[in-house]
Amino acid sequence: MRTLLNFCYLFLILCASCGNLSNKKVDADEKKVNGSTKKEQLTTPKKVIMFFGNSLTAGMGLDPNEAFPALIQQKIDSMGLAYEVVNAGLSGETTASGKNRVDWVLNENVDLFVLELGANDGLRGIPLEETRRNLQDIIDVVKQKRPNAAIVLAGMQIPPNMGKEYTTTFREIFPSLAQKNKIGLIPFLLEDVAGNPELNQADGIHPTAEGQKIIADNIWPIILKAIK
Repeated sequence: MRTLLNFCYLFLILCASCGNLSNKKVDADEKKVNGSTKKEQLTTPKKVIMFFGNSLTAGMGLDPNEAFPALIQQKIDSMGLAYEVVNAGLSGETTASGKNRVDWVLNENVDLFVLELGANDGLRGIPLEETRRNLQDIIDVVKQKRPNAAIVLAGMQIPPNMGKEYTTTFREIFPSLAQKNKIGLIPFLLEDVAGNPELNQADGIHPTAEGQKIIADNIWPIILKAIK
């Protein structure tokens, strides 16, 4: 009888030990899973969309939150997409000065590079071949330094002050480069905004906050397609 009791005690002790080991294993597994999830959340940064341009991108005369890059960020956030928009617009930027600056801004990781330059070239009457060459050089630098980044080129048009041949050839630079480099194209950044006094500031060049909203709505489908 005593032998039987001893056996029962031993059996209960073994069961308790196994239970404790099993619980410890479950706890360890949960900690491993939860720890991995938290670590993954902490170490997975958002992808970056960089708008590289002039005063149109910078939102000259407006609060930065009213410029179209910030409005694109709002659209991204509303969809829960893991992208961060960087506004790398600089007022007065030409394609030449942009070419000198692009290597530096690309020190930051970029997944989508939106190139919006050329308007100041056209307004200043810079030789068209120089504008074309500078834009191509910028595209080449992006491809070399950030080979996995998608590129979208923003098309631009200028008033006919410089003559029909100049303005026509200027307009054709952008779709031509987009096709040559197999990159995305915004046909005309200022579509439905340019030339409308109600949508532009007193200088007749820079969009109002309402004009910036129209730009954001126009380019959003192209940006969404590029990031998906």
